[in-house]
Amino acid sequence: QVQLVESGGGLVQPGGSLRLSCAASGTFSRIEVMGWYRQAPGKQRDLVAQITRSGGTNYADSVKGRFTISRDNAKNTVYLQMNNLKPEDTAVYYCRIFHDIGQNSWGQGTQVTVSS
Repeated sequence: QVQLVESGGGLVQPGGSLRLSCAASGTFSRIEVMGWYRQAPGKQRDLVAQITRSGGTNYADSVKGRFTISRDNAKNTVYLQMNNLKPEDTAVYYCRIFHDIGQNSWGQGTQVTVSS
């Protein structure tokens, strides 16, 4: 069993910042890729950013230059620094990890609301 605990969501005004964290625990030997996805009401869940074990990153075009993903392999934790937030960033943000061989796990989600 793998548990992912997300934190850092909340309500922020446009132009503000938030930092999401996701800590993995449980039974796994190696986490290859860690990522953040988001899902707005009535829309599909989309990739926001992901990072490989060696630090390679990939971002959705809509967040490039505003969001930064990072990870701490010793702590099995991934972070998402979100700056210059916009109302269209409002969504439930989910952490996802790819671990061992062919396995993946999801977090429970954390709400991010950008509104004045």
